[in-house]
Amino acid sequence: MKKILILLVLVSSAAFAQKTDREEWHKKIDALKTAHITQALQLSSAEAEKFWPVYNLYDEKMHDLHRTKKREIYSKLKNGVDSMNSSEANTLIDRELELEQKELQYRKELIAELKKIISPSKIIKLKKAEDDFKKELLKRYRQRKDR
Repeated sequence: MKKILILLVLVSSAAFAQKTDREEWHKKIDALKTAHITQALQLSSAEAEKFWPVYNLYDEKMHDLHRTKKREIYSKLKNGVDSMNSSEANTLIDRELELEQKELQYRKELIAELKKIISPSKIIKLKKAEDDFKKELLKRYRQRKDR
């Protein structure tokens, strides 16, 4: 019984450590993204004070949407498309389109709010900064993976 209890404690400790590591990794990425966007947009302190709450809310909505997509779409694709009947495939297509529409809606809402805070040229720079950050993140990931 003691051995089982010790094993249970070790397994739960490892799972907690793994979750904590993942959270720390996400915090580091968020900090790097914040620095990258701030620098790319050259936000004044007044702009940054208004920009970040709006952007962070958008970013949170997008993370939730991507988690939903992963749970509802990608998990079903893992089981294999060939095993789906036409009805299931159509339902999956419709759900994917709904989620993509929601992404577009969130982006439009973000831009509408940002127009009150920063110039249109900075809004365009934001998209480029986001894309550049993703590319750099993927590049670093691939480099670490190849080691």
